[in-house]
Amino acid sequence: MNTLFEPTHIKKLALQNRIVMAPMTRARTSQPGNIPNQMMATYYKQRATAGLIISEATQISDDSQGYSFTPGVYTNEQVTGWKAVTKAVKQQGAAMFCQLWHVGRVSHPVFQNGEQPIAPSACKPVETKVWIADEQGNGNMVDCVEPRAMTQSDINRVVSDFANAAKCAIEAGFDGVEIHGGNGYLIDQFLRTNSNHRNDNYGGIRENRIRFLLEIVDAVSEVIGADKIGVRLAPFITFKDMNCPDIVPTILEASKQLQSRDIAYLHLSEADWDDAPIIPESFRIELRELFTNTIIVAGSYNQELAKKLLQKGYADLVAFGRPFVSNPDLVKRFKHEQPLAELDSSTLFGGDENGYTDYPEYR
Repeated sequence: MNTLFEPTHIKKLALQNRIVMAPMTRARTSQPGNIPNQMMATYYKQRATAGLIISEATQISDDSQGYSFTPGVYTNEQVTGWKAVTKAVKQQGAAMFCQLWHVGRVSHPVFQNGEQPIAPSACKPVETKVWIADEQGNGNMVDCVEPRAMTQSDINRVVSDFANAAKCAIEAGFDGVEIHGGNGYLIDQFLRTNSNHRNDNYGGIRENRIRFLLEIVDAVSEVIGADKIGVRLAPFITFKDMNCPDIVPTILEASKQLQSRDIAYLHLSEADWDDAPIIPESFRIELRELFTNTIIVAGSYNQELAKKLLQKGYADLVAFGRPFVSNPDLVKRFKHEQPLAELDSSTLFGGDENGYTDYPEYR
C-alpha cells in the first residue's frame, strides 16, 4: 500500500490520509475588508479529499499585509467568512489549519496607511516585489521599500496580534493554526543574519534570533494550546533576499525548542524550482532526531518521491501545492494513477472563478 493514502493523525486530530494541500496565495477575497467568501469556500471544498488543508497565508492585523486581496482573520467579518470555508471543508472529511502571516518588510506603504512597513532592521529587500491591484483587480508587481526597525513595543504588539488571530481562527472553525516562519516574511527575517542586524535580545546569536518565533509560539499556545500549533520554516530557501549562511543551524536549534514545547507539527517549505538546492539527507536525519512530532514537507514532490520520504521516516505528511490548483481531485488521481491537468499560471492571483473553481475532475 502506498502510505500516502493511509489514515493518520496529528496529535489527537484524525486525518483521512497523509496528503496535505499546501498553503497557496490566490488573492480572491471580497473587498473592502479582505473577507473570505463563498467562492473560496467552494474552492477549498473541491479539494477537501486531502487529509489536511492549510489555508492560504492569512493576515493577523491591518499592518501585516503585503499583497492585494489576501485574507485576514482578525475582524468579525473575516471570521464569519472563514466559518463558511471551514464548514464546507469539514463536510468533506478534511481537517484545516489557518496559516497566520505577517509579511514584515515584504510590503509597501499602500498597505500601511502610507507608513513604512516594519521589520527587524531597516534593510530593504533586494529584488523583492509585492502584488498591488486596484479595485477592478488589475495588478502589478511593485518593488518593496525600506522598512523601519521594530521597537520593543512593535514586537510586543505583533506577538499579541498572532495570539489574537489564533483565537479568531479557532472561533472560525479551524482545527489549528500554522505560524508562517519561512519564505522571507517577518519571522524568517528575525531568524536570518542578513535581514536581522539588531544588537538587542532579538539579534546576534541564534538564541536571540529565534526568540521572536518562540515568543509567538508561547503566546499562541496560551490561548489555543500547543497541540493546535504548526510552524512553517524554510531552511534552504533564499529568495526575497534571504541568503543567510547561518540559517540551517538556526532552524535546527529552533526545531529543538519547538519540540520542547510539544507543538503539533513542523512544516518544511522546500524550494520547488528546477535548479533548486537538494536538501542533504544529513539535514533530514538531524531534524528528525531533534523534532519527533509530525513533520510535513512541501516542495516539488510527486508520488514516488513522497513515498520514499515517508518510508524513510523523514516526513509524516507530504504537501502538494500547484498540483492541487489544477486538480481538485488530486487524491483520487494519485490513487488511480490518472494524468494530472496542467496549471494555468496566468490565473493564480486575483480574478474570479476562472482558473480557481472551474478546473474539472478527471473523467
